[in-house]
Amino acid sequence: MKRILLAEDDIDFANVLKHYLEIHAFEVHWAKDGEEAWQLFQNQDFDFCIFDVMMPKLDGFTLADKCINHNPEVPFLFLTARNQSEDKIKGLKLGADDYIIKPFEADELVLRINNIIKRTSKSNITAANANEILIGNYLFHTYRLELKLGHKVQQLTEREAALITFLFHNKNQLLKRDQILQAVWKNDDYFSGRSMDVFISRLRKYFADDASISIESVRNIGLEFKLKQHS
Repeated sequence: MKRILLAEDDIDFANVLKHYLEIHAFEVHWAKDGEEAWQLFQNQDFDFCIFDVMMPKLDGFTLADKCINHNPEVPFLFLTARNQSEDKIKGLKLGADDYIIKPFEADELVLRINNIIKRTSKSNITAANANEILIGNYLFHTYRLELKLGHKVQQLTEREAALITFLFHNKNQLLKRDQILQAVWKNDDYFSGRSMDVFISRLRKYFADDASISIESVRNIGLEFKLKQHS
């Protein structure tokens, strides 16, 4: 059951809309003003938000801006009684997935909500897959900075993650030291070179449990991130 945050100060309209959405298998949490909606958004997880534009304490635009900064992944749409292009443009610029002018058909709202949830769910799955890289037997989460092997998780620093990413995308080819340093450290001086040696030693330990992965140094030239195909 998808959870919806409804922010609407018109009590009669909100009750009708809440009831209709619940008939269509949504779990609806109703806030009577923008401030109450903001408190709910911070403390609970929602799949979708419906914000009335004109509300006391916090208007819909201000509420949406705060919610986006808190969690930009949650889709939302605006409801308004005003058919003004300036409001619609402002709402869409904020990142709204849709904008509906009152009065409207409740069936149309449900259809739009379902379409938006379906579309954003696919986008989130694609993004999640793009943030996961399979390296031998390891799963590298680039967003969470984690290297996983079974139940074993190695938390990475941002630079370790950047180095792994660069080496993986240039696997099975000899890389010059200054090439790696410029890409990851943005500097190829002596101290950066010593730092890189320390990081390479760490990565060798991180990948030690998979014999198909090796980081081989070529004296005075650079190194090669070797990844053999599993048979």
